[in-house]
Amino acid sequence: MKIDSWLKNNTFHHGEFWDLKELIKEKEKKGLKVSVCIPTLNEEKTIGKEIVILRSELMDRYPLIDELAVIDSGSTDDTLKVAGSFGADTYLSSEILPKTGFKKGKGENLWKAVHQLDGDIICYVDADIKNIHPRFVYGLVAPLIHRDEVHYVKAFYDRPLAFSSGIRPSGGGRVTEILVRPLFSLFFPELTALIQPLSGEYAVRRTVLEKIPFPIGYGVETSHILDVYKDWGLDAFAQTDLDQRVHRNQTTLALGKMSFGILQSFLNRVEAYGMIDKMPELATIYRQFQAQENRYEQVTFEILEEERPPMIENEDYRKKFGIK
Repeated sequence: MKIDSWLKNNTFHHGEFWDLKELIKEKEKKGLKVSVCIPTLNEEKTIGKEIVILRSELMDRYPLIDELAVIDSGSTDDTLKVAGSFGADTYLSSEILPKTGFKKGKGENLWKAVHQLDGDIICYVDADIKNIHPRFVYGLVAPLIHRDEVHYVKAFYDRPLAFSSGIRPSGGGRVTEILVRPLFSLFFPELTALIQPLSGEYAVRRTVLEKIPFPIGYGVETSHILDVYKDWGLDAFAQTDLDQRVHRNQTTLALGKMSFGILQSFLNRVEAYGMIDKMPELATIYRQFQAQENRYEQVTFEILEEERPPMIENEDYRKKFGIK
């Protein structure tokens, strides 16, 4: 197992890439185009600040980003209006590749972005980051610009949780530590080198994104990591320490639903890879309980981890990018 050498050679700190002029010079030398995608659903409170900072610092001041886009699942607030007013390209996911239909979920937005955006590198950034900073982009795209053998760069960070009384100095990454890291330890030990595999910030080469399927729901990050690892190996990954990310806290009940979707995707993958015998048909109903005084009521949610096929199989995509 080569975890130690990988950690030494493929783990970075965003401070290593402070010289944006040199980074841009290398990007232009290699003829690369960088697109940033922010997937959204009702994020009017934070999206404006993200657009202002990323656009002013990484487009106007330092031309690292060529395309800054919001792809929205159908917000009922002013997310798109706010994003557009501050200079982002805005798209409704339902209007991209309309022949494929529309499925609600973050993974759907990420998949549609592969078709809609033009970059050789696509950097995904979540929309709820309260301490947004240019490092959330340059820290992730820099390893891809500098090292041709790196294809997929994940963020990791301290994840303090924001509360009304202030910020608690530790916490976060609960689904990673309770579910994903134990699964990786059992089935894919090398992948435990990824400190935060479920982080919502990562940058990937188009040539990789177009070849892998996209679960539309909670399992998209886990499935991506497994598929990239299977086809390109651990050396295709890198990770960058972004110091700290302040974001919304999820309830334990919400994390349960997330875990249920991730587990579906994981089990489907290990079966497809031939690592376990044929699985029984998996249930898609997740059951939780809520109590009202002395009454206990079961609440059910249908969580079906549907997947979009690799984008390169889409005829419209192949035509747009001249793929025969």
